[in-house]
Amino acid sequence: MQHFLIPRERAKLLTGKTLEEFEHALGCSIKVSDENAVTLEGDPYAEYNAKNVIFAFGRGFDVETSCKLLDDVHFLEIIDLKERINDDSRRKQIKARIIGREGTAKIYIEKFSGTDISVYGDTVGIIGSLDDIKVAKAAINAIAEGSMHRKAYTLMQMEKEKIRREKGVA
Repeated sequence: MQHFLIPRERAKLLTGKTLEEFEHALGCSIKVSDENAVTLEGDPYAEYNAKNVIFAFGRGFDVETSCKLLDDVHFLEIIDLKERINDDSRRKQIKARIIGREGTAKIYIEKFSGTDISVYGDTVGIIGSLDDIKVAKAAINAIAEGSMHRKAYTLMQMEKEKIRREKGVA
């Protein structure tokens, strides 16, 4: 049995059809109590996988994207902006810059890197392969450090090329 907390706003969404979708996909029982306490019950491997998937859901990903973590290719990386940026207003600016006007920056980073990104609370969540996460992180870290989008995208492209060279892919 696993017990953990997710944000209240996200825990409220773990009802009805959403809860049924997760229980079916994860192969274990999910209970939400005390507004945001999640309890998982099933075999240990299913519980372990379920915890990762529900944690991703708690960080703002939808059901389908969270369930990508069930395969052996996708991983979740969380960047906690609170650890890097002490000023609340600056953190808001950085989150807005990561998202971009009408979501354009986030969408570009997702498409170029092949990842899914969620900006939720003071965190940026990335789901993808390990190499794809490295590519997305190059841009996100650059933006978080104050770089212009153009430079962030260039760094992302350089990281992708570096990974290709390391793997011997032309």
